[in-house]
Amino acid sequence: MFKTVRRIISWCGDFKGKLYTGFVFSFFSTWFAAMPVMVAAYTIGMLMEDARGNEVFDPKWIGLSLGIIAIFVFLRFLFDYMRAKFQETISYELAARDRLAVGDALKRVSLGYFQQVNTGNILNSVTTGLNTLETMGMRMIDNFVGGYLNFLCIFLCLLFFAPGVSLIALAGGGLSFLFLLLVSKHSAQNAPRAAKAGQDLAGATLEYARGLPVVKSFGQGGASMAAMSKACRESRDICLKIEWGYTPANCMHLLALKTASVALAGASCYLGLTGRMSLPFMLLFCFFSFSIFAGLEPISDSAHVLGVINNAMDQLDALKAGNFIDKDGKEIALSHYDIEFENVSFGYDSRKVLKNVSFTISEKTSTAIVGPSGSGKTTICSLIARFYDAQEGTIRIGGHDVREFTCDSLLSNISMVFQNVYLFHDTIRNNICFGKPGATEEEMIAAAKKACCHEFITALPDGYDTVVGEGGSTLSGGEKQRISIARAILKDAPIIILDEATASVDPENEHLIQTAISELTKGKTIITIAHRLATIENADQILVVDEGKIAQRGTHDELVKVKGRYQSFVEMRRRAEGWKIKA
Repeated sequence: MFKTVRRIISWCGDFKGKLYTGFVFSFFSTWFAAMPVMVAAYTIGMLMEDARGNEVFDPKWIGLSLGIIAIFVFLRFLFDYMRAKFQETISYELAARDRLAVGDALKRVSLGYFQQVNTGNILNSVTTGLNTLETMGMRMIDNFVGGYLNFLCIFLCLLFFAPGVSLIALAGGGLSFLFLLLVSKHSAQNAPRAAKAGQDLAGATLEYARGLPVVKSFGQGGASMAAMSKACRESRDICLKIEWGYTPANCMHLLALKTASVALAGASCYLGLTGRMSLPFMLLFCFFSFSIFAGLEPISDSAHVLGVINNAMDQLDALKAGNFIDKDGKEIALSHYDIEFENVSFGYDSRKVLKNVSFTISEKTSTAIVGPSGSGKTTICSLIARFYDAQEGTIRIGGHDVREFTCDSLLSNISMVFQNVYLFHDTIRNNICFGKPGATEEEMIAAAKKACCHEFITALPDGYDTVVGEGGSTLSGGEKQRISIARAILKDAPIIILDEATASVDPENEHLIQTAISELTKGKTIITIAHRLATIENADQILVVDEGKIAQRGTHDELVKVKGRYQSFVEMRRRAEGWKIKA
């Protein structure tokens, strides 16, 4: 519990000053809330003393006391407003900072990280975990720190006026604290399980939503719901377990405080009636007996939530402290763009994909990579872009080992066009300018024209301001592909990687995309993964990859004359491209 409080304070960083100032305002707000009770008790005491003939009550005091009470009420809400102004904004600032930090961290890890960490885990941490910190963090820490600070001050006040009675308050507060420790321990034990259930639920929901087209086409709605139903049940069960475990300790915490309040009021009445305490002080203590623990009662919620917050912070720290692939990288400006693989080996987990691969791609030349599925073609391109690090050997760009670069400085030299294009749920303008955020309107339109997509964009209702669906779902495959090429043209990187860029488009779109690619690749270093002969025949170099090795290397004219993988590949492609339906 105290550890989590320290973590939240440490999390505040540069905002600690605002946090501490908020504690001060919270302290005075609580005292100004108590002051009207003191004034009212004092006034009633004077009236009772007047009725008993011990004192003469001044009627002017009634109006004066009402004015004092009104001032204290105003000050209470003023200080409460100031506390909220200083404290409540902190968590929103920090949560936004941490979400950006997580985003920055995720782009600096190897793509293998996403094979080890479920997407639901990341989603749950960035949304549910940070949302708990954002909405509850400051409130819980104010409840905890402010509650005990105010209890301490009121206890010292009671100790000064009636030491014996104050011990009742101390006993009640101490006993409740022991039950709060039980609440905190229970929360700490179950928070990881609750987080895991939340992650599983998020992951199952994502998988269910993404798989709906397949589910509908096969009519397997019941089977597809199985994982989501299981995740929902587990989330329900752990939440119920936490609630059942939390409730008894919380009830005992509240019982200890309420019992102490009654005992405090009873002791005050006894001392007053036996003449050992004046009537005004007796009334004051009786009134205070039911408000002295007001700041401690909500701490049970804090103790419970602090365990959840602590686990959420563990998850965030794990995300932000990922094994950055470029932690030792530097910003490097290249003067030339030759690419060299030297004895490179790489595998996913225990499966070896590339085995001792070596080749060179000269600057401003085109290289086609062909080979059967699973041979390692896409892996080669992923290693060039440093989505992964080679496990053995060296990859150099412009004479520099790719491990010397930061991810941003390396990728600033590379544009990639994938077979499966992803467009953001945003305007077409922003999707194209993603390659160069500061591009002018003229530069963007010029890139769109070169990519052969200007005409269909201007025909849309809102033109370049048309918002495309998530992943570009409102556009056809060819339209998405051309927009992705426009994005790459606008970036104008010296190295272009084309991964099956025309594999899944119709002949009409293929012609337009080939024209767009020709514009994209002028004067660049080109690496193309393709299966169509028209795409690879004119390459300066063809690399034939088979079973993780470079089986053949040369131009089309050279390789087609040699019996081997490439000759077989060409024959199969020609048969496939020339097939006819029998009459």
